[in-house]
Amino acid sequence: MQALIRKADREDLGHLREFLSRANLGTDGLTVETVGNFLLLEDEDGTLKGTLGMEVIADSGLLRSLVVSPGQAEKEILVLFDQMVQLANEKGLKSLFLATNKGAALTLFEMLGFQPIGRGDLPLSFYHLEHIRHVLNVDNSLFLKFSL
Repeated sequence: MQALIRKADREDLGHLREFLSRANLGTDGLTVETVGNFLLLEDEDGTLKGTLGMEVIADSGLLRSLVVSPGQAEKEILVLFDQMVQLANEKGLKSLFLATNKGAALTLFEMLGFQPIGRGDLPLSFYHLEHIRHVLNVDNSLFLKFSL
């Protein structure tokens, strides 16, 4: 099966919100203005199989909402990340960050080039974000940075 990765547009907003909600992820901050910061992984029939989003603040991006349907190949997840790095470069960003409480994913993120950082090493402008505030309240939260 051939997968396609493309940038989301305003017509995708409702379907993307529904996809994220089914995965029990919040959709705060996903608006007409920000939907273009999300990538969609679709099969050849146009069925949404995965997504990866980014919140842009100044010259940094915070990755969010990585969701893939069961059965997606690891290669497709890696391509999603690669395409997000390209999108961040197009936007002139200097760094990408991510926050997770899934320690098992640390090896994958490090393989992708992310480096673990401390809580205090996040850009100050990130601390008002709902996602960061939530992760800061989780004991086993991890933060990582990718320099562009």
